Amino acid sequence: MDKAPKTPPPPIDRSGWTRPWAQLKYFTFQPAIFPRLLGQVSPDARPGDWVSVYDKSGERMGAGLFNPRAKIPLRVVAHGGEPIGEDYFELAIRRAVELRRTLFKLDEVTDAYRLINSDGDGLSGLTIDRYADTLLCEVYSLGIAQRLPKWLPLLHELAGTKFARVQVDHDLGSLEGIKPSTFNETNAAAPRTVKIREHGVRYEVDFAEGHKTGFFCDQRENRRNVARFTRDARVLDLCCYTGGFSLCAKVLGGAADVTSVDLDEAAIAQARRNANLNQARLKFVHADAFAYARQMQSNGEKWDVVVLDPPKFIFTRDAAGNWEGRQKYEDLNLLAISLVKPGGVFITCSCSGLLSLEDFEQHVIKAAHRQNRRLQFFDRTGPGTDHPVYSNCLESRYLKVLWSRVV
Repeated sequence: MDKAPKTPPPPIDRSGWTRPWAQLKYFTFQPAIFPRLLGQVSPDARPGDWVSVYDKSGERMGAGLFNPRAKIPLRVVAHGGEPIGEDYFELAIRRAVELRRTLFKLDEVTDAYRLINSDGDGLSGLTIDRYADTLLCEVYSLGIAQRLPKWLPLLHELAGTKFARVQVDHDLGSLEGIKPSTFNETNAAAPRTVKIREHGVRYEVDFAEGHKTGFFCDQRENRRNVARFTRDARVLDLCCYTGGFSLCAKVLGGAADVTSVDLDEAAIAQARRNANLNQARLKFVHADAFAYARQMQSNGEKWDVVVLDPPKFIFTRDAAGNWEGRQKYEDLNLLAISLVKPGGVFITCSCSGLLSLEDFEQHVIKAAHRQNRRLQFFDRTGPGTDHPVYSNCLESRYLKVLWSRVV
């Protein structure tokens, strides 16, 4: 007996939808809607517009920012069945600042922290780090760039800051349609350098010379925790950048000797200035971490504590590029582990979001086992509480830190 043909679903009446609007092809709570997930969009939707978002069955599901020319043409920042207006942004900003200043009380230990964490605060396309009286804003979305100037007074009021610097990646800005001149006046008024404090250690942040923001707030608690293991110890900080782990090992932990290695000459110069700020004596080495570790391995050098915090090695999901980055992690960890005394402490980090914690751990384990050594893991950590992650965007977790004793 032949089956009866399926009755097609009734056509969706979009005439009553709040304009401008965008409809999804599939059911998803992801904030980033790539082209393959995006269905119809009302013809009046312009780049940067706040749009109502409907699911594939025509039910209202939230609102977000639309930009047809972007790699992520729709960023859904708020979910819900009721109409959501642009007053959502003020609510989200207030909620983000309150989390850091009231709930976490970060001002008691530092004046440098992540104030807004993009998708983790329901503000997809915007990260803001607070450095003393200056906000460092990184913008990844045209809709955010269009609105940020009018948000800055509120942000300053809530955070107690005075200045702002706005960074837009050149290639991404061209793709999004963000005009670099938009923030010229704001950036011109901001200082080039500021001095910050973190758990009693002082740092200078150079916005012009530093990578990305010039200082990585995400490692704050990990920097402090390193000090637990460095009393009277010989410490090696590979890929030291501006000396965060090194200074905590020396100033907070009382290390006997700290060697800080980095290939970036500007970072080493900044690390020296940071050491001077704290009247701390460190040994700085301007060298490639791979080459330096191989040389020390040949020399038979060993340290009580080794910290390895390299830059991102994985930039693509492409199999070949992904494999190359994974191999770098494994090779560099092998070299670093070889420099740890038996019974010494090894702290290793990865900031590659495309590498899972479990896969990173396996590469580190393989690096140890290739030398017939074992790792006694005692902790796995990530960024501090100022880097929250929404449950619908777990892939925004990126920083992974493994703590172990080498036996």
